[in-house]
Amino acid sequence: MNDQRSEIEEAAFIEEGRLLFSKECKFVAGAADLSMLPDSDLNEVAFAGRSNVGKSSLINALTGRNTLARTSNTPGRTQQINFFELDGRLSLVDLPGHGYAKASKTKIAAWTDLVNTYLKGRFNLRRVCLLIDSRHGIKDVDREIMKMLDIAAVNYQIVLTKIDKSKKAELNSVIEKTEKELSKRPAAHPEVFLTSSAKGEGIEQLRAELATLV
Repeated sequence: MNDQRSEIEEAAFIEEGRLLFSKECKFVAGAADLSMLPDSDLNEVAFAGRSNVGKSSLINALTGRNTLARTSNTPGRTQQINFFELDGRLSLVDLPGHGYAKASKTKIAAWTDLVNTYLKGRFNLRRVCLLIDSRHGIKDVDREIMKMLDIAAVNYQIVLTKIDKSKKAELNSVIEKTEKELSKRPAAHPEVFLTSSAKGEGIEQLRAELATLV
């Protein structure tokens, strides 16, 4: 009986996420510096991670739109903070990538500072989805972001991307190492999400989780 109730609850959980992300999602602002950050009372979910980890692709997969967030095979294509409004109920925020990008050191430093300042000081930021390439696991540049979020007491959740490109044994190893590292992080959400934007794996579960933040 408990198992049946659990399945019913899980189905309702998934459906709530599906309904929210089936609504209109529109681009509302792009911020290249702090003065351009939009004023908003909506709760925000930010997508952070290394360059080319798949932030824009994940946002497109979540919203069921192919071109909402611009994607590129060139690392560092997103060079401003992009805000998208979902059904007037939740704001999705696409952040420039940390780490390697085809841009000048000055420009990289400027948008890294912008992202860090946003993450530490945005009052309505409810969660950071920190995307990690499942083929590589957590890198030092990710740990820098995690440390900053721990100190700022900003709740964050690890989302492993591109799981369709990882072998099962290697993926299981990355999951184990990730969970072990998260257990020592005070601001980290304990659950690790596994996703593939290309195959749609894990997308409905992540939608459902994010819907609880409305």
